[in-house]
Amino acid sequence: MIILKSQTELKKMEGACHIVAEILEGLRTYITEGITTADIDEFVDRELQKRKAVAAFKGYRGYPASVCVSVNDQVIHGIPSRSTRIKNGDIVSLDMGAVFDGFFGDAAITVPVGAIGEEAKRLIEVTEQSLQIGIAKAVVGNRIGDISSAIQQHVEAHGFSVVRAFVGHGIGRSLHEEPAVPNYGRPGQGPRLKDGMTIAIEPMVNAGGSDVSILSDDWTAVTADGSLSAHFEHTVAVTKRGPKVLTK
Repeated sequence: MIILKSQTELKKMEGACHIVAEILEGLRTYITEGITTADIDEFVDRELQKRKAVAAFKGYRGYPASVCVSVNDQVIHGIPSRSTRIKNGDIVSLDMGAVFDGFFGDAAITVPVGAIGEEAKRLIEVTEQSLQIGIAKAVVGNRIGDISSAIQQHVEAHGFSVVRAFVGHGIGRSLHEEPAVPNYGRPGQGPRLKDGMTIAIEPMVNAGGSDVSILSDDWTAVTADGSLSAHFEHTVAVTKRGPKVLTK
């Protein structure tokens, strides 16, 4: 069942989403060569506490941290660790959620560390562009497939591939609600978009093939061919006035 939100509920949801956006923006400058991925998790915990918000991911299906930190060929769900140190030239995907006033917010960014290669730069740019292109299709009367196909077409036109094993999702009082929001598909297919729908659109894009493998920690997804991967995500409200990005 797809849950439509009232204006009052959307206003509350914005609170959680703004917290996520602020913390991710802080991480852009916090992440530097030499810190560990566990340091990043501790930063997120401190910032959530300052804002009296709760980590959406910690404990979710047993996930042990407040933020997913996925480096280079790691696609999503990388578990922060004292043994993983950030290096110059890395690209780091950061996915986090917060709970505030009964609602969830969820977003992701991929940040470069120091001087990165040209392929990595292009991958980050194309992935972020594909998110914006997908958001532009989140209008009343369109269907989920219009978002999905727009993302896929942009990514593949640039020689990259979209991950098919993981998809975006509805969000609200729960972290994951209906509908699923794939990053591939056909226009005109899937549930119709209605005023009050809230969805997390999140292209995960690989420089190589689309296949992924799960590491022995049962969480971290990596590209099957060892290629780089990038991830961007926004929580978006579908409104009569057009798509509204809540995690700005």
